[in-house]
Amino acid sequence: MIRTLDALTLGADRVVAVLERSPEQVAPAIHEIVDEILADVRARGDAAVVEYTARFDRFVAATPSALAITPDEFAAAERAQTWDTRAALAYAAERIERYHAAALSKSWRMTDEHGSILGQEVRPLDRVGIYIPGGRAAYPSTVLMTAIPARVAGVREIALVTPPRSDGSVDATVLAAARIAGVTEGWRIGGAHAVAALAYGTPTIRRVDKIVGPGNIYVALAKQRVFGEVGIDMVAGPSEVVVVADAAADPEWIAADLLAQAEHDPMARAVLITNDDGLPRRVAHALERQLAVLPRRDIAAASLRDNGALVLVGTLDDAVELANQLAPEHLELLVRVPAALLPRVRHAGAVFMGRHTPEVVGDYVAGPNHVLPTGGTARFSSPLSTEDFVKRTSVIEYSPAGLAAALPHLRTLTRLEGLAGHGIAADIRQEETR
Repeated sequence: MIRTLDALTLGADRVVAVLERSPEQVAPAIHEIVDEILADVRARGDAAVVEYTARFDRFVAATPSALAITPDEFAAAERAQTWDTRAALAYAAERIERYHAAALSKSWRMTDEHGSILGQEVRPLDRVGIYIPGGRAAYPSTVLMTAIPARVAGVREIALVTPPRSDGSVDATVLAAARIAGVTEGWRIGGAHAVAALAYGTPTIRRVDKIVGPGNIYVALAKQRVFGEVGIDMVAGPSEVVVVADAAADPEWIAADLLAQAEHDPMARAVLITNDDGLPRRVAHALERQLAVLPRRDIAAASLRDNGALVLVGTLDDAVELANQLAPEHLELLVRVPAALLPRVRHAGAVFMGRHTPEVVGDYVAGPNHVLPTGGTARFSSPLSTEDFVKRTSVIEYSPAGLAAALPHLRTLTRLEGLAGHGIAADIRQEETR
């Protein structure tokens, strides 16, 4: 059902190679469809968006304005939630807001020895779009994780897009979460045409500065294509977890954490790395027992078979180093003293410390963002945060003494680069600085 790999025999590099997932092959026809949709929406605007919504989601909008989700719909959706759903959404929202407020970037200034002032102004983006997948599942947690950091960062306009059902309705929990999170407008559109509408704008839907949120392959490719016209957060791949565990870890808990990732997608990756030679066998038995009663067992079984592994290493230091090579989206340190290992972790989207921190708390209620780098991109990228919704502007205010001190060096550097005009722009102020 799941492979057992001995890194002591194979070596860490070979284990990493075995665990590599073949990139999903995207048919050329899909690329062509995405390019056609983007070009069509750019050229025909609302008419194209209405047509694609009818074709792909079977919702026929009488007019482009019928694609809008009204304030009354948001309010009614929130009222329709049960008490426990409202309480859970509010609990998660408060923790997400508190965490992201603590991480908010701030403007700053410094003064050098000549009295020149240097610094940075941090300004929120004016308008962002959040893409929330629809169809067979609802993702209110992703609404909270994408909209709340934007609001905390000071973004004034947050436009939600999500695919409608054939009658034009949108999942009520998604709309309730949007209202709690501070979404300012909503549109019942999905797919590549929703990304195009946000990126290029139409007479009805104004363009945004950045698009965030996950989606299917059409959405992912569309986001890649429009980058440069607008910003994007990342292109997310299949979910993944690496659990580093020692002999004290409970195999039932480990199995549950591996299955929580495996049930997402057959391409999801769930890996245990341990220095205890008996733990892989115990976890394998626990996986068999738990998988037998898991509702999404067919998906989870395929994930474990094709992309999962139980890996034996010599030491916990070896385990962390192997985890660094995998650079996982989620990393659990299910060991006696997780704080001792944390300084060695270089690459992970989020780290979950200790026995009572299952990865699932990060998915929903802990507070840090669940939009995380996947597929090894944690080597160079970070979780979604308030930093994704602001931009930085450098501020430079030189004093006369500062310019005088800089002039000899400016002359040298402009001469080296052959840019006489640059030098003149500084030299022309020389008399005033004397």
